[in-house]
Amino acid sequence: MKHLINWIEIPVTDMNRAVKFYQTIFGGIEFQNMDMGGMKYAIFPTEDRFNAGALVQGEYYKPSADGVTIYFDGGSDLSQITARVASAGGQVIMEKTYLGPEAGNVGMFIDSEGNKIGLQHA
Repeated sequence: MKHLINWIEIPVTDMNRAVKFYQTIFGGIEFQNMDMGGMKYAIFPTEDRFNAGALVQGEYYKPSADGVTIYFDGGSDLSQITARVASAGGQVIMEKTYLGPEAGNVGMFIDSEGNKIGLQHA
């Protein structure tokens, strides 16, 4: 397998709210907006096409805290991101926690749409 992950889609019910949430916690990132096949996409900025993804609103997308968990790069101090989660409309469910030299620091939150999302800095 050349790449484990090529594309990530995070389901949303309110695209404007979700975009605002992620822009807030990630310090003002800019999304590329696109409509495709009856679905709305807000694509995360990235230089690596094999490390990419989007917020997606459509018929087959339902936010949930019970499904797969993705982990975003939390940067050198992921607590800076988790500090902005509550004011952006989310809920921190795991503060910055050191798991050891293999995994480094992790944290988790529920986003504005109800998805469980992780942060990691190894």
